[in-house]
Amino acid sequence: MDKVYLDSDVILDLLTRSEPFYRTAALLFSMIERGEFQAYASPLIFANLFYILRKSTSRPKAVETLKMLAQLVKVAAMNEKIIDLALASGFPDFEDAVQYYTALENRIGCLITRNKKDYKGSQITICTPEEFVAAKNSL
Repeated sequence: MDKVYLDSDVILDLLTRSEPFYRTAALLFSMIERGEFQAYASPLIFANLFYILRKSTSRPKAVETLKMLAQLVKVAAMNEKIIDLALASGFPDFEDAVQYYTALENRIGCLITRNKKDYKGSQITICTPEEFVAAKNSL
């Protein structure tokens, strides 16, 4: 089964029904539910999502939402090596570096994000949700 890493922006598009991105995020998560691929995110993404959701809803609602998300998305392991790689990487955004090296170290071949420009020179496939859904639907 393909392993795909989801950046927080893609997950937030679904959870907050952010337009014009919600439809594609919903299609992506439908594919996950059908078992077409295995989705991953880091513990950092879960922490960031909790922080954002808690501000717009309540703590119990944020926890409930993340529990449902955790049933669809596996949590990729993070360690000191990932932080060291991210710090030495030269990525303009440290969080993007952490996400990239989490995917790379967990042997996840594709990272889905709306910010492809942040991942120049990547050793793994970087695509937008639209590109990923279109590629999967063309198979």
